[in-house]
Amino acid sequence: MLSILSLILRLNILIPFMVLHCNQAFVTLGDPKMEILVEFYSQLLGIQPLNYIPHRYAEFQLPSLKLGIFKPQTTDISEFSPTGKTGMSLCLEVPNLEQAIAHLEALGYPPPGEIIMAAHGREIYAYDPMGNRLILYQI
Repeated sequence: MLSILSLILRLNILIPFMVLHCNQAFVTLGDPKMEILVEFYSQLLGIQPLNYIPHRYAEFQLPSLKLGIFKPQTTDISEFSPTGKTGMSLCLEVPNLEQAIAHLEALGYPPPGEIIMAAHGREIYAYDPMGNRLILYQI
């Protein structure tokens, strides 16, 4: 009896995630002032980057995500304009939303709004020093 995967391969049906053969995915934040972000995320997460090349790259390992921070090449700076906003958010599930908010406030980055109820639980928006949106949520 053919397995489903064998059948799919025999029929030449392509499944998007199988076409790329991706082993791992992670998020990176690029900013010319990357050292400010490295300091912020070190304090926010309470960990130091596992891989760190000053003024070039830093990498934090979270329980289910790798977060990279890098300094773009001089020729690519325009792609990382501080005026451009994206729909990208770094979502962090926390065990206690109020404590997470207090921690952000202690770091000098208080969330600008109030806690809202989303489909997955209570959440609040905050921003890192370069304006990247954080969504902290509690289920």
